[in-house]
Amino acid sequence: MSELFRKIAPVADELGELFAAKGYQIALVGGSVRDVFLGRIGNDLDLTTDARPETVLELVRDWADSVWTIGIDFGTVGVRKDGWLLEITTYRSESYDPKSRKPDVAYGETLEGDLARRDFAINAMALRLPSREFVDPYGGLDDLHARLLRTPGPPERSFGDDPLRMLRAARFASQLGFTVDEAALAAMDAMADRIDIVSAERIRDELDKLIGGGHPREGLKILVDSGLAAHVLPELPRLRLEIDEHHRHKDVYEHSLIVLEQAIDLEENGPDRILRWAAILHDVGKPKTRRHEPGGRVSFHHHEVVGAQLARKRMTELKFPKDVVADVSRLVELHLRFHGYGTGEWTDSAVRRYVRDAGHLLERLHKLTRADCTTRNRRKAQALSRTYDQLEERITRLAEEEELGKIRPELDGNEIQEILGVPPGPVVGRAYKFLLDMRLDQGVLGKEAAADALREWARANEVAPERHS
Repeated sequence: MSELFRKIAPVADELGELFAAKGYQIALVGGSVRDVFLGRIGNDLDLTTDARPETVLELVRDWADSVWTIGIDFGTVGVRKDGWLLEITTYRSESYDPKSRKPDVAYGETLEGDLARRDFAINAMALRLPSREFVDPYGGLDDLHARLLRTPGPPERSFGDDPLRMLRAARFASQLGFTVDEAALAAMDAMADRIDIVSAERIRDELDKLIGGGHPREGLKILVDSGLAAHVLPELPRLRLEIDEHHRHKDVYEHSLIVLEQAIDLEENGPDRILRWAAILHDVGKPKTRRHEPGGRVSFHHHEVVGAQLARKRMTELKFPKDVVADVSRLVELHLRFHGYGTGEWTDSAVRRYVRDAGHLLERLHKLTRADCTTRNRRKAQALSRTYDQLEERITRLAEEEELGKIRPELDGNEIQEILGVPPGPVVGRAYKFLLDMRLDQGVLGKEAAADALREWARANEVAPERHS
C-alpha cells in the first residue's frame, strides 16, 4: 500500500493539509482504498469529509485546476488537479422511502458513520489525510483477502437503505471475481422485489457494468438464483426450460451462458458490450416459440425474430441508447442466418446479402455465430467451424473483388433520373432498389448493361418519362 500510495501522495497530502488547516477532516475512501489493495488504482479518487459542499467549494477553488458541481445536490464536488479526478463527498447517509424511486440524502457527522452506510465492507475502508491513518471498522481488508462481498451491517438494513446494492453485489462478483456472503444472498432472495423502486437508468448502469466485467457468468447466475433477474432481466430466467427425459434439447439458459463465455474468448480489444449483450440475449425468443413436434422433437421456429423483438423491448425499457438497442437486436435477429448456408450452397448473391444485412455488425456477427456452437460432438463442431471458415473466405474474396462493404448500384440517382426522364421521387427510389438487388445478385455488369436493364425494368413497370408542356 505504501508503494502504491506514493503515486497519489502529492495530491492527497496537499488536499489533506488544506482541509486540516481549516479544521476539517478528509479521507480517501471506498473504491479508491479497495483498489489500492488490489493494485489497480486509476486516476479517479473518492474522498469524504465533514465539510459541507459549499465549504468544500471554498476550500478547493484556488487549489484545483478545475471544479464542477453537477453532483452538489447529493453532497459531491468534483475536482481536477494535476491529472487526477477527485470526487469529494460530505459524510452522508441515504435511504429509500418504500414508495420512492429517489434516495433521501442526509449529511452525517463522522467518518465511522459514513462508512457504516457503505454497500460492502470492502468499500468501507478509509485512509485519513494527511495522517494516512488506516480506518477499517468492518473488516474490509479481511474480506478482500477472502474475496468476499459482505455488508458492513445487517444486509437487510443495507439493501433496505438502497435496493440497488443487491445488483451491485452481482456486479462486483462479475468485476472482481468475488463470492457473495451467504447472509447477503439470503437477504437478496427475500428482498428481490424491492428493486422495483429503483430507476431504470440506475439498473441499466449496473447491468451494463456486470456484463462488461471479467466474470459476467457469475454475476448473472447471482441475479437469476436470487430472483433479482425476474425483476430486471426476466428473459434470462425464462430460458431455464425443463429438459425432457430423453434430453432432446439443451438447457437454453446454460447454453446462453456458455455462448457468452465463448464470445468473450473471441474478443480482441477488451470487453465488447454489444457482442456480450447479443450473446446472452440471442435465444430469448425460444420460450415463446417452443413447440412439441411429432416424434418427441422440440422446435423453436422463428425464435430469432421473436428474440430480436424481446431484446429491443427489454433494452428500450432499461433506457439503453438507441444505437445500442438497434445493434444488439439486429445481431439477435441475424444469429441464425448462417445455418441456411448448409455446406456451402449459398450463391455469391446470398453471401453479398449476408454481408449487406450485417452491415457494420459483420465482425460481431462472425463472433456470435461461432460462439453459438456449443455442441459436445467434436466432429460436428469442427465441421461447423470449417464451414464458417469457408464462408468468411468467400466474403473476403468477394470483398476484394467488389469492395463488398461499399456496395452501391452502378447508376446513381442523377443517372437514373436522366435515363428514365423522371424527376426526384418514389420512382427513383424503386429504380435504385432494383439496381441494388441486381448488383447483389449479378455483381458488376458495367454502366451500359445496367442502363439497359433499367430501361427494361421501366418498360415492365410502365414507368414513363415525365412530359413538359
